[in-house]
Amino acid sequence: MPLRLIEVFAPPGHADRIAAIAQRFKALNCWTDTAPAGGAEGSTPVQTSRIVARPEHQQELIDQLQGALGKGKPWRITIMPIEATIPELEQPQEERRTPEQTTREELYAAIDRGARVDSTFLELVALSTLVAAIGLFENATTLVIAGMLIAPLLGPNIAMAFGSTLGDRELVVRGILANAAGIALSVACAAVAGRILPVDDSSLALISRTQLGYDAILLALASGAAGALSLTTQLPSTLTGVMVAVALLPPAATLGYMLGTVQLKLAAGAAALLAVNLVCVNLSAQLVFVAKGIKPRTWLDRRAAHQSTKISLAITGSLLAILVAVIYWQKGQP
Repeated sequence: MPLRLIEVFAPPGHADRIAAIAQRFKALNCWTDTAPAGGAEGSTPVQTSRIVARPEHQQELIDQLQGALGKGKPWRITIMPIEATIPELEQPQEERRTPEQTTREELYAAIDRGARVDSTFLELVALSTLVAAIGLFENATTLVIAGMLIAPLLGPNIAMAFGSTLGDRELVVRGILANAAGIALSVACAAVAGRILPVDDSSLALISRTQLGYDAILLALASGAAGALSLTTQLPSTLTGVMVAVALLPPAATLGYMLGTVQLKLAAGAAALLAVNLVCVNLSAQLVFVAKGIKPRTWLDRRAAHQSTKISLAITGSLLAILVAVIYWQKGQP
Protein backbone atom coordinates (compact mmCIF):
# COMPACT_ATOMS: atom_id res chain seq x y z
CA MET A 1 0.00 0.00 0.00
CA PRO A 2 1.63 3.30 -1.10
CA LEU A 3 0.52 5.31 1.95
CA ARG A 4 3.15 7.22 3.93
CA LEU A 5 3.36 8.50 7.47
CA ILE A 6 4.75 12.03 7.47
CA GLU A 7 5.98 13.34 10.82
CA VAL A 8 6.61 17.04 11.30
CA PHE A 9 8.72 18.21 14.27
CA ALA A 10 8.52 21.98 14.71
CA PRO A 11 8.23 24.71 17.36
CA PRO A 12 4.68 25.28 18.68
CA GLY A 13 2.37 27.46 16.62
CA HIS A 14 2.25 25.52 13.34
CA ALA A 15 -0.55 23.07 14.18
CA ASP A 16 -3.40 24.91 12.42
CA ARG A 17 -1.34 25.56 9.29
CA ILE A 18 -0.19 21.93 9.11
CA ALA A 19 -3.75 20.67 9.61
CA ALA A 20 -5.00 22.95 6.83
CA ILE A 21 -2.37 21.64 4.43
CA ALA A 22 -3.22 18.05 5.34
CA GLN A 23 -6.91 18.72 4.72
CA ARG A 24 -6.21 20.45 1.39
CA PHE A 25 -4.37 17.38 0.11
CA LYS A 26 -6.96 14.92 1.44
CA ALA A 27 -4.80 13.26 4.10
CA LEU A 28 -6.46 10.32 5.81
CA ASN A 29 -5.45 11.43 9.30
CA CYS A 30 -3.66 14.35 10.93
CA TRP A 31 -3.05 14.83 14.65
CA THR A 32 -0.69 17.01 16.69
CA ASP A 33 0.75 16.92 20.18
CA THR A 34 3.30 19.09 22.02
CA ALA A 35 5.98 17.86 24.41
CA PRO A 36 9.34 19.09 25.78
CA ALA A 37 12.29 18.42 23.48
CA GLY A 38 14.16 16.69 26.29
CA GLY A 39 14.27 16.10 29.97
CA ALA A 40 16.45 19.12 30.78
CA GLU A 41 14.83 22.08 32.55
CA GLY A 42 14.03 24.92 30.21
CA SER A 43 14.16 22.79 27.08
CA THR A 44 12.27 24.12 24.07
CA PRO A 45 8.89 22.44 23.48
CA VAL A 46 8.47 20.53 20.24
CA GLN A 47 5.21 20.19 18.36
CA THR A 48 4.83 16.83 16.60
CA SER A 49 2.30 16.43 13.79
CA ARG A 50 1.62 13.06 12.18
CA ILE A 51 -0.05 12.85 8.80
CA VAL A 52 -1.19 9.73 6.94
CA ALA A 53 -0.87 10.89 3.34
CA ARG A 54 -2.52 9.48 0.24
CA PRO A 55 -0.16 8.42 -2.56
CA GLU A 56 -1.41 10.84 -5.21
CA HIS A 57 -0.77 13.95 -3.08
CA GLN A 58 2.33 13.09 -1.06
CA GLN A 59 4.88 15.18 -2.95
CA GLU A 60 2.66 18.26 -3.07
CA LEU A 61 1.85 17.91 0.63
CA ILE A 62 5.54 17.66 1.57
CA ASP A 63 6.40 20.67 -0.61
CA GLN A 64 3.67 22.77 1.00
CA LEU A 65 4.80 21.78 4.49
CA GLN A 66 8.35 22.91 3.73
CA GLY A 67 7.09 26.22 2.45
CA ALA A 68 4.85 26.74 5.50
CA LEU A 69 7.60 25.97 8.01
CA GLY A 70 9.96 28.39 6.27
CA LYS A 71 13.59 29.09 7.08
CA GLY A 72 13.22 30.42 10.60
CA LYS A 73 13.27 28.18 13.65
CA PRO A 74 14.60 24.62 13.23
CA TRP A 75 12.16 21.94 12.09
CA ARG A 76 12.34 18.45 10.63
CA ILE A 77 10.13 16.26 8.44
CA THR A 78 10.48 12.48 8.38
CA ILE A 79 8.85 10.23 5.78
CA MET A 80 8.06 6.57 6.39
CA PRO A 81 6.25 4.07 4.12
CA ILE A 82 3.20 2.35 5.58
CA GLU A 83 3.10 -1.38 4.87
CA ALA A 84 -0.44 -1.95 6.15
CA THR A 85 -3.23 -0.34 8.16
CA ILE A 86 -6.06 -1.72 10.29
CA PRO A 87 -8.84 -1.45 9.28
CA GLU A 88 -7.79 -1.86 5.66
CA LEU A 89 -8.20 1.23 3.52
CA GLU A 90 -10.73 1.04 0.71
CA GLN A 91 -9.04 2.50 -2.36
CA PRO A 92 -10.86 3.76 -5.45
CA GLN A 93 -10.39 1.64 -8.58
CA GLU A 94 -8.31 4.30 -10.36
CA GLU A 95 -6.05 4.65 -7.31
CA ARG A 96 -5.35 0.91 -7.28
CA ARG A 97 -4.04 1.16 -10.81
CA THR A 98 -1.64 3.98 -9.87
CA PRO A 99 1.95 2.67 -9.49
CA GLU A 100 3.78 3.45 -6.29
CA GLN A 101 5.69 6.68 -6.68
CA THR A 102 8.70 7.55 -4.56
CA THR A 103 8.89 11.10 -3.21
CA ARG A 104 11.71 13.37 -4.29
CA GLU A 105 13.20 13.37 -0.79
CA GLU A 106 13.26 9.56 -0.61
CA LEU A 107 14.81 9.41 -4.07
CA TYR A 108 17.51 11.88 -3.12
CA ALA A 109 18.43 9.94 0.03
CA ALA A 110 18.69 6.63 -1.87
CA ILE A 111 20.63 8.09 -4.80
CA ASP A 112 22.97 10.06 -2.55
CA ARG A 113 23.98 6.82 -0.79
CA GLY A 114 24.76 5.18 -4.13
CA ALA A 115 27.12 7.99 -5.16
CA ARG A 116 29.47 7.75 -2.19
CA VAL A 117 33.03 6.61 -2.84
CA ASP A 118 33.99 4.64 0.26
CA SER A 119 36.00 1.51 0.97
CA THR A 120 32.98 -0.75 0.36
CA PHE A 121 32.33 0.79 -3.06
CA LEU A 122 35.96 0.41 -4.13
CA GLU A 123 36.20 -3.14 -2.80
CA LEU A 124 33.06 -4.20 -4.65
CA VAL A 125 34.32 -2.63 -7.88
CA ALA A 126 37.67 -4.43 -7.57
CA LEU A 127 36.08 -7.79 -6.75
CA SER A 128 33.43 -7.53 -9.46
CA THR A 129 36.07 -6.60 -12.04
CA LEU A 130 38.25 -9.55 -11.08
CA VAL A 131 35.36 -12.00 -11.36
CA ALA A 132 34.11 -10.52 -14.64
CA ALA A 133 37.64 -10.33 -16.08
CA ILE A 134 38.23 -14.03 -15.41
CA GLY A 135 34.92 -14.75 -17.11
CA LEU A 136 35.93 -12.65 -20.13
CA PHE A 137 39.39 -14.25 -20.31
CA GLU A 138 37.96 -17.78 -20.17
CA ASN A 139 34.84 -17.03 -22.25
CA ALA A 140 32.74 -18.06 -19.23
CA THR A 141 29.40 -16.23 -19.36
CA THR A 142 28.43 -17.37 -15.87
CA LEU A 143 31.43 -15.64 -14.32
CA VAL A 144 30.76 -12.44 -16.27
CA ILE A 145 27.20 -12.39 -14.93
CA ALA A 146 28.48 -13.08 -11.39
CA GLY A 147 30.78 -10.06 -11.65
CA MET A 148 27.90 -7.86 -12.77
CA LEU A 149 25.82 -8.97 -9.79
CA ILE A 150 28.51 -7.53 -7.50
CA ALA A 151 29.29 -4.31 -9.36
CA PRO A 152 27.89 -1.14 -7.64
CA LEU A 153 27.77 0.92 -10.85
CA LEU A 154 24.09 1.86 -10.84
CA GLY A 155 24.38 4.51 -8.10
CA PRO A 156 26.93 6.92 -9.64
CA ASN A 157 25.23 6.98 -13.04
CA ILE A 158 21.76 7.52 -11.62
CA ALA A 159 23.20 10.27 -9.39
CA MET A 160 24.53 12.10 -12.43
CA ALA A 161 21.14 11.93 -14.19
CA PHE A 162 19.14 12.83 -11.07
CA GLY A 163 21.42 15.72 -10.16
CA SER A 164 21.14 17.14 -13.68
CA THR A 165 17.33 16.89 -13.51
CA LEU A 166 17.21 18.80 -10.21
CA GLY A 167 19.99 21.23 -11.10
CA ASP A 168 22.01 19.90 -8.15
CA ARG A 169 25.62 20.47 -9.19
CA GLU A 170 27.01 18.94 -6.01
CA LEU A 171 25.22 15.64 -6.65
CA VAL A 172 26.30 15.66 -10.31
CA VAL A 173 29.93 16.19 -9.30
CA ARG A 174 29.74 13.39 -6.73
CA GLY A 175 28.25 11.10 -9.35
CA ILE A 176 30.97 11.98 -11.87
CA LEU A 177 33.73 11.42 -9.31
CA ALA A 178 32.25 8.10 -8.15
CA ASN A 179 31.82 6.97 -11.75
CA ALA A 180 35.36 7.99 -12.65
CA ALA A 181 36.78 6.25 -9.58
CA GLY A 182 34.83 3.06 -10.26
CA ILE A 183 35.71 2.85 -13.94
CA ALA A 184 39.37 3.78 -13.40
CA LEU A 185 39.71 1.12 -10.71
CA SER A 186 37.97 -1.42 -12.92
CA VAL A 187 40.29 -0.69 -15.84
CA ALA A 188 43.37 -0.88 -13.59
CA CYS A 189 42.32 -4.18 -11.99
CA ALA A 190 41.60 -5.74 -15.37
CA ALA A 191 44.98 -4.58 -16.71
CA VAL A 192 46.78 -6.21 -13.77
CA ALA A 193 44.69 -9.39 -14.08
CA GLY A 194 45.46 -9.59 -17.78
CA ARG A 195 49.19 -9.44 -17.07
CA ILE A 196 49.27 -12.19 -14.45
CA LEU A 197 46.52 -14.58 -15.59
CA PRO A 198 46.49 -16.85 -18.66
CA VAL A 199 44.16 -15.36 -21.26
CA ASP A 200 42.48 -16.77 -24.36
CA ASP A 201 42.89 -13.86 -26.80
CA SER A 202 40.29 -15.43 -29.08
CA SER A 203 37.64 -15.40 -26.35
CA LEU A 204 34.35 -14.36 -27.94
CA ALA A 205 33.26 -12.66 -24.71
CA LEU A 206 36.41 -10.52 -24.78
CA ILE A 207 36.48 -9.67 -28.48
CA SER A 208 32.77 -8.80 -28.60
CA ARG A 209 33.43 -5.98 -26.09
CA THR A 210 35.75 -4.26 -28.58
CA GLN A 211 33.11 -3.96 -31.28
CA LEU A 212 30.70 -1.05 -31.47
CA GLY A 213 27.16 -1.55 -32.79
CA TYR A 214 23.64 -0.20 -32.62
CA ASP A 215 22.66 -3.02 -30.27
CA ALA A 216 24.98 -1.53 -27.64
CA ILE A 217 23.07 1.75 -27.83
CA LEU A 218 19.72 0.03 -27.34
CA LEU A 219 21.06 -2.03 -24.42
CA ALA A 220 22.48 1.02 -22.64
CA LEU A 221 19.33 3.10 -23.21
CA ALA A 222 17.19 0.31 -21.78
CA SER A 223 19.55 -0.11 -18.82
CA GLY A 224 19.48 3.54 -17.83
CA ALA A 225 15.71 3.78 -18.19
CA ALA A 226 15.19 0.63 -16.12
CA GLY A 227 17.50 1.91 -13.40
CA ALA A 228 15.60 5.19 -13.09
CA LEU A 229 12.20 3.45 -13.17
CA SER A 230 13.23 1.03 -10.44
CA LEU A 231 13.90 3.96 -8.12
CA THR A 232 10.91 6.14 -8.96
CA THR A 233 8.39 3.29 -8.70
CA GLN A 234 9.91 1.44 -5.72
CA LEU A 235 10.73 -1.67 -7.73
CA PRO A 236 13.70 -3.85 -6.70
CA SER A 237 16.88 -2.26 -8.07
CA THR A 238 19.03 -5.41 -7.98
CA LEU A 239 18.22 -6.60 -11.48
CA THR A 240 18.39 -3.10 -12.94
CA GLY A 241 21.77 -2.65 -11.29
CA VAL A 242 22.86 -5.77 -13.16
CA MET A 243 21.57 -4.23 -16.40
CA VAL A 244 23.70 -1.13 -15.88
CA ALA A 245 26.68 -3.32 -15.01
CA VAL A 246 26.10 -5.23 -18.26
CA ALA A 247 26.62 -1.98 -20.13
CA LEU A 248 29.64 -0.73 -18.15
CA LEU A 249 31.63 -3.45 -16.40
CA PRO A 250 32.58 -5.79 -19.29
CA PRO A 251 33.73 -2.95 -21.60
CA ALA A 252 35.76 -1.40 -18.76
CA ALA A 253 37.40 -4.75 -17.96
CA THR A 254 38.11 -5.34 -21.64
CA LEU A 255 39.62 -1.87 -21.96
CA GLY A 256 41.89 -2.59 -19.02
CA TYR A 257 43.08 -5.87 -20.47
CA MET A 258 43.73 -4.40 -23.93
CA LEU A 259 45.68 -1.51 -22.43
CA GLY A 260 47.65 -3.88 -20.21
CA THR A 261 48.62 -6.01 -23.18
CA VAL A 262 49.25 -2.95 -25.42
CA GLN A 263 46.61 -3.88 -27.99
CA LEU A 264 45.73 -0.27 -28.66
CA LYS A 265 43.36 -0.77 -31.60
CA LEU A 266 41.18 -3.16 -29.63
CA ALA A 267 41.49 -0.90 -26.58
CA ALA A 268 40.07 1.96 -28.66
CA GLY A 269 37.09 -0.20 -29.59
CA ALA A 270 36.42 -1.08 -25.95
CA ALA A 271 36.78 2.59 -24.94
CA ALA A 272 34.29 3.63 -27.62
CA LEU A 273 31.80 1.00 -26.43
CA LEU A 274 32.22 2.17 -22.84
CA ALA A 275 31.69 5.80 -23.89
CA VAL A 276 28.51 4.92 -25.80
CA ASN A 277 27.14 3.06 -22.82
CA LEU A 278 27.92 5.85 -20.36
CA VAL A 279 26.21 8.44 -22.54
CA CYS A 280 23.14 6.29 -23.20
CA VAL A 281 22.64 5.19 -19.60
CA ASN A 282 22.68 8.78 -18.36
CA LEU A 283 20.56 10.12 -21.22
CA SER A 284 17.74 7.59 -20.81
CA ALA A 285 17.79 7.83 -16.99
CA GLN A 286 17.44 11.60 -17.15
CA LEU A 287 14.60 11.35 -19.66
CA VAL A 288 12.75 9.02 -17.28
CA PHE A 289 13.19 11.44 -14.37
CA VAL A 290 11.86 14.29 -16.52
CA ALA A 291 8.90 12.17 -17.70
CA LYS A 292 8.09 11.25 -14.10
CA GLY A 293 7.88 14.93 -13.17
CA ILE A 294 10.91 14.99 -10.85
CA LYS A 295 11.64 18.65 -10.11
CA PRO A 296 12.72 20.92 -7.22
CA ARG A 297 10.22 22.44 -4.79
CA THR A 298 10.60 26.19 -5.33
CA TRP A 299 9.97 28.13 -8.54
CA LEU A 300 13.49 29.57 -8.58
CA ASP A 301 15.07 26.14 -8.18
CA ARG A 302 12.79 24.75 -10.90
CA ARG A 303 13.93 27.46 -13.27
CA ALA A 304 17.57 26.63 -12.62
CA ALA A 305 16.85 22.89 -12.92
CA HIS A 306 15.06 23.43 -16.24
CA GLN A 307 18.15 25.17 -17.60
CA SER A 308 20.41 22.42 -16.21
CA THR A 309 18.23 19.72 -17.79
CA LYS A 310 18.28 21.39 -21.20
CA ILE A 311 22.07 21.74 -21.12
CA SER A 312 22.62 18.18 -19.94
CA LEU A 313 20.24 16.67 -22.51
CA ALA A 314 21.84 18.77 -25.25
CA ILE A 315 25.32 17.55 -24.30
CA THR A 316 24.42 13.87 -23.97
CA GLY A 317 22.24 14.01 -27.09
CA SER A 318 25.07 15.57 -29.11
CA LEU A 319 27.57 13.01 -27.84
CA LEU A 320 25.19 10.20 -28.75
CA ALA A 321 24.73 11.64 -32.24
CA ILE A 322 28.51 11.77 -32.72
CA LEU A 323 28.90 8.19 -31.52
CA VAL A 324 26.11 6.99 -33.82
CA ALA A 325 27.90 8.73 -36.70
CA VAL A 326 31.11 6.90 -35.73
CA ILE A 327 29.27 3.56 -35.77
CA TYR A 328 27.75 4.38 -39.16
CA TRP A 329 31.17 5.30 -40.51
CA GLN A 330 32.72 2.10 -39.17
CA LYS A 331 29.97 -0.02 -40.72
CA GLY A 332 30.76 1.51 -44.10
CA GLN A 333 34.47 0.70 -43.92
CA PRO A 334 35.65 -2.40 -45.88
